Amino acid sequence: MAGRCVIIGAGDLSVSEIPLHEGDYVIAADGGFSYCRYLEIEPDLILGDFDSVDERNMEDIMEMRARYPEKVKVLPVEKDDTDMLAAIKEGLNKGFEEFVIYGGQGGRLAHTMANIQCLNYLKEKGAKGYLMDGNGMILVAKNETVRFKKNLEGFLSLFSLGEKAEGVTIANMKYLLDKAVVTNDFPIGVSNEFIGKESSVTVENGTLLIMIDWN
Repeated sequence: MAGRCVIIGAGDLSVSEIPLHEGDYVIAADGGFSYCRYLEIEPDLILGDFDSVDERNMEDIMEMRARYPEKVKVLPVEKDDTDMLAAIKEGLNKGFEEFVIYGGQGGRLAHTMANIQCLNYLKEKGAKGYLMDGNGMILVAKNETVRFKKNLEGFLSLFSLGEKAEGVTIANMKYLLDKAVVTNDFPIGVSNEFIGKESSVTVENGTLLIMIDWN
């Protein structure tokens, strides 16, 4: 797929607009439908068990379901997949390889952690995923190099998602690493800083969680 799968969830949303491009496919995951209404975004699919949707929005969803049944998918409340993971699976089934997720953080910490695991799920499926908000971005790197533009400002933190990540190199940032081993019991990678250069993070063997806080 040329476009991206953009998923809008029911977590905190700290942006005033969501940039969309031609070919993007937008999924409103459960209470994310209210954000779509607020931002005047028409989702291609509305999906969820709708336990976080208020009565007025639920009436609109059911009306849309009656008119366009292919655009609304009601999930059972008791299920193994979270609404976000179900939305991701829909995007994967449609062939998308890049996923941009808004409203996936904040609220209950368990929900944020679940969505971080969803990023890892995407990585294991050969796709790229980004958790976005107005203050930063979260992504996962596995056996690869991730590059950052020189105009980025702010902080970067990285953590091993497994027991250890080997061959971790940080280039052109305030604090450097060279083929280091990063473990999941020592936070060596917290609060690095961009310094106005094209920079990169490499992990040769393992999976890193990378968190970026914009200035």
